[in-house]
Amino acid sequence: MNVATILRRAVPYVLAVLAAFAVTAVLIALLGHDPLEAFRAVLTNSFRNTFGMVQTLHKWTALTLLALAFAIPLGAGRFNIGGEGQLILGAVGAVAVGITFSELPLLVLLPLLLVSAVLAGAVWAWIAAWLMDRFRVNEILSTVLLNFVSFEILDYLASYTWPDVGAGGAVTLPIGAGGELPTIGRPPMHVGVVLVVILVIALAFLARRSVPGFELRAVGLNERAAALHGIRTRRVAVGSMVVGGALAGLAGGIEVAGVHHRMLEGIQSNYLLLGIIIGLIARGSLVALPFVAFGIAVLEVGAGSMQRVSGAPAELVLILEGLILLFILMSDVVVGRVSARRARVAVT
Repeated sequence: MNVATILRRAVPYVLAVLAAFAVTAVLIALLGHDPLEAFRAVLTNSFRNTFGMVQTLHKWTALTLLALAFAIPLGAGRFNIGGEGQLILGAVGAVAVGITFSELPLLVLLPLLLVSAVLAGAVWAWIAAWLMDRFRVNEILSTVLLNFVSFEILDYLASYTWPDVGAGGAVTLPIGAGGELPTIGRPPMHVGVVLVVILVIALAFLARRSVPGFELRAVGLNERAAALHGIRTRRVAVGSMVVGGALAGLAGGIEVAGVHHRMLEGIQSNYLLLGIIIGLIARGSLVALPFVAFGIAVLEVGAGSMQRVSGAPAELVLILEGLILLFILMSDVVVGRVSARRARVAVT
């Protein structure tokens, strides 16, 4: 792929982002605030000091894992809308191990905690995948409903099983010190960031250079043709959902071990919605996805700064993110029509 082709493909993305910022600027101005001041705050907060950068990287870690949890099943033509519940179950698995075996040393407890988080997320996703494979239950419906079940599980465990009675809410006791992720530098950045960087590189390589990666793409492009060529499409579809759940579960484990050191109500934040937005903006590309996730993390971390500096509501950042996705999808329609028109002109 030459430079001209790359630039030609990048133009619609750039125009979509600029259009989203322009529309958001109008909304900010209509609310009586200064758009330039608001955008300056939201775009520079992550880079103003090391604390903002660490916050951004921690946010990037969870966003990247939730986006992968959506993008990998999407590659097989399946929609995993259960990343929220899978993250919560991953946190449940991490807390269960971290509290029950709190006296174990780090070399034993931390790997056990993260493996438990991964397995819990994978099992939660497998329930929806099994219903999809065995009874043809739509995975969108089952994963969304399982999200609601996970909320109740979190609330019960944090309120009745391992409650921290002094916390004043649905919060569990802290995990043992051996379950906490080691940190780097000052302010401390947990090593979960490094772990996810390695994981992203490995997954991007496997998606392009391995047999499972080829089968995933083949099923996503044409499931019937893949089946005719001997690919076990049902196994690939179920496997993609389970892998997605495992990644979301890992996000829950890292949130417990690296950020909160306990489980609390709202631990899932708005990661599900943002993960879907990131996956769609990246068009399922595992190479583009971490870079898109970083951009969204910058906006998310800067939202609070925008509200403090300019007075513009922090929720406008979510509107901005949604508009970016909307305009990118609209650009696809425009580019498709222009290409079709050029093809008709060339034929005539």
